Amino acid sequence: MSITVVGSINIDIVAQTDRYPSRGETIFGKKIDYLSGGKGANQATSVAKLGKQVSIIGAVGNDFHGDKLVDTLKERKVNTEFIKRSQVLATGTAIITIDQTAENTMLVLKSANDDLLPEDIESAFAKMTHSEVLLVQMEVPQETVIRAMELAKKRGMYVILDPAPAEGITVKALDYADVITPNRQETKHMIGIDVIDIETAVDAGRTFEKMGVRNSILKMADKGCVVYQNGEWEHLPSIPVTPLDTVGAGDSFAGALACAISDGYDLIEAAKFASIVGALKVTKLGAQSGIPTLEEVDAFCKERGLTYYGLEEKTF
Repeated sequence: MSITVVGSINIDIVAQTDRYPSRGETIFGKKIDYLSGGKGANQATSVAKLGKQVSIIGAVGNDFHGDKLVDTLKERKVNTEFIKRSQVLATGTAIITIDQTAENTMLVLKSANDDLLPEDIESAFAKMTHSEVLLVQMEVPQETVIRAMELAKKRGMYVILDPAPAEGITVKALDYADVITPNRQETKHMIGIDVIDIETAVDAGRTFEKMGVRNSILKMADKGCVVYQNGEWEHLPSIPVTPLDTVGAGDSFAGALACAISDGYDLIEAAKFASIVGALKVTKLGAQSGIPTLEEVDAFCKERGLTYYGLEEKTF
């Protein structure tokens, strides 16, 4: 498998509403969906839909939702042999509300994700024959993430740290990351810099460099992102789209980034591709069901006159 993802696997309960209720208020919503989610599962699905081989190391409960989530990952061609079945905790759940602007709020119950232990990582790595890229986030225990990054570095794997959510971040993870991809909230939580424009994004990149991470992608939502590498930087503008559901956009970005890096492309080209994939994702509902395939990305690029990777066959 060219890419390994360590991370969470959740059932997403998604409610759509015109507006959020005030505290203590009851309002009527428009629609509810039960969807596959979890940052780890989303990112693994992104990799698989973009045509790369991927394994996920995670945990679900020994329950109906766990069965369904594993089956869905298999259907999407994700290798699930390293998914643990927790005997003590239920499958993780995210309760998501999406308003008419497509912004979302989430209440996440980690549950079985907290039962993914360092020894589970060690067992999985002992069975893995080859992987080029490790992609991790922070919805499983910190010590589990750190152990995965340690083992990956020993194997010479390229380590991508998506430091989300902000509450789960540990700066110790920076010691093992080849690139870090925080959004505004996560950057402020880690280093106290509020990334509101290119200048503050570059400041954040320099700060991460001083902390040992020479490469970073500072995500600024509708302002695009800044790719910072070894003291140099480039701003990539956002791709204008009409958003429907922003849930999973960052995970789509992360998965696409891992795909491009595993194919040997530099960080700028990888971030351009990831930006296209992330933009297309927000036009579709569902953290996983809305992730585009490579064919859909190509069609989107042709329609918009976009290019990625700088390859002649991908220039429309």
